[in-house]
Amino acid sequence: MSAMFPDEIADYLKNNPGFFEQYADLMAQIFVPHPHGGRAVSLAERQMLTLREKNRATESKLAELIAFGEENDRISEKVHRLAVGLIAAETFQAVIHLLNFHLRDDFSVPHVALRLWDKPAGIEDLPEFAAVSEELQVFAETLARPYCGSTAGFGTASWFGEAAPHIRSQALIALRNGGGTIGMVALGSEENQRFYADMGTLYLERIGEMVSAALARVTKSTL
Repeated sequence: MSAMFPDEIADYLKNNPGFFEQYADLMAQIFVPHPHGGRAVSLAERQMLTLREKNRATESKLAELIAFGEENDRISEKVHRLAVGLIAAETFQAVIHLLNFHLRDDFSVPHVALRLWDKPAGIEDLPEFAAVSEELQVFAETLARPYCGSTAGFGTASWFGEAAPHIRSQALIALRNGGGTIGMVALGSEENQRFYADMGTLYLERIGEMVSAALARVTKSTL
């Protein structure tokens, strides 16, 4: 009788699940290496160890998913509070104050800056209407979603005033009204990885949409 190859034995056992029922005593007689070294263990004990490890991995993954879900809930609550505040804001200054307050105190974003391309009639000169380069305006037009990463090459770090030399990462959120780009919100941090290239931007997008809608309402004109 010719010898069977390991793959053939494996296929046979897969296709004959009743084998170990017929030869139940083999489960206790066959010994295999312990998965973590040391003594040999029976096939039955090795199976139990494998199942325990799979259970631990499943429990760890479940705990990770629960933690992500809880974090998303906390962020959703913060976005909701910001939305309620923006809805209640009746003036341009109130919108700016609420945006700064919630992003700094609720979201722990240390530096927030806003720039709008055009100043509506009836609103005083403010830092939010400081000149922005044409290149940066064009860049904002191309943003399909918020930019997250380094401040290098953008010129936006200067928006953060005295903190500018210390900003290491930023998020740039385009503001739009009627299909056109009207400005941009910049969030800055001294931490290199606070805003990084591959981070999720769903909540940043929602914040941008809410701020855009609030600004369009309080200025009562198309910026």
